[in-house]
Amino acid sequence: MNSIKVKNCSTCGTPFNCGDTTEGSKCWCNNFPPIFTPSEMVDCLCSSCFTVACSTKIDEYVATIMPESATDNKAKDLPTTTNLVEGIDYYLENGNYVFKAWFHLKRGHCCTNGCRHCPYGFKKI
Repeated sequence: MNSIKVKNCSTCGTPFNCGDTTEGSKCWCNNFPPIFTPSEMVDCLCSSCFTVACSTKIDEYVATIMPESATDNKAKDLPTTTNLVEGIDYYLENGNYVFKAWFHLKRGHCCTNGCRHCPYGFKKI
């Protein structure tokens, strides 16, 4: 059974807790999309640096998506999660949630609501 370890972030050096608890709670990093392979990371990152690294990698991927190919993207095939991550799935604007293209791509289809960051190209008239 895993236990919590204190690690130092390989980017900023900040100490943070890493690992699953003996009670069965999963590590905080399990809330993030599984988009990294172990060889890409030097070691664990703190939640702030991990959010930035994920967001950067996701934004680079999203930039390659065209409306014609959005329904056939690899984000929809990732394991589903009930947790939304600020900076990855959404950002806050004037107290409102604004869903990013990544959130919509994970759904795998357009909701036809005319979302600001719709990767499917839908525009409400």
